[in-house]
Amino acid sequence: MSKIFLTVLVAVVSYLLGCFSTGITISRLQGVDIRKHGSKNTGASNVLRVLGLKSGVFTFIGDIIKASIAVWLGHFVLGNAFGIERCGMMVGGLFAVIGHNWPVYYHFKGGKGVACSAAVIFFVDILCALPAIAVAIGTIAMTKYISLGSMLLMGVYMVLMCIVHWGTWPLCLFTVVLFVLCVWRHRANIGRLLKGTENKIGHKAKD
Repeated sequence: MSKIFLTVLVAVVSYLLGCFSTGITISRLQGVDIRKHGSKNTGASNVLRVLGLKSGVFTFIGDIIKASIAVWLGHFVLGNAFGIERCGMMVGGLFAVIGHNWPVYYHFKGGKGVACSAAVIFFVDILCALPAIAVAIGTIAMTKYISLGSMLLMGVYMVLMCIVHWGTWPLCLFTVVLFVLCVWRHRANIGRLLKGTENKIGHKAKD
């Protein structure tokens, strides 16, 4: 099979994997539609605020697992296709994030892709991911703002990747796209952060 066909195949399968919503599944098991509560978002942060720590953690883990499967699917099917280093991982990971954010199963209304993105960047380059994850965890611990830590996660990773892999433009572009997707999905949070009205960890979500 041609590399183009395999690339499209990986993209489609990874997107459909990303479309599976752990948050909606877990909330429905508890008789709740997470899309009608809190921020109406299906990601781990909203599940955490609405249903508590246990449900939030399970949602986070589920989102990490589906993104990891997509990354490794891309790696085994495509590898370094087209002479692009880590091509398969980037294709699988990116489309899993897109599927999570805009799932066809749920009228294209999904999460913000943070857990999925964290899994993707970990596998694409662990040495750049670990410092970024440390910054994100530290920021969340100090400020209690998950949204701020999430955006810093992707921002720090993007900067480190562009420094380490400067000249390997597909890798640099990949990190820029992930960062832009993260910021775009957090645009409402950015507005609340600027106004000082953003929710902190431990604050129960209001419908």
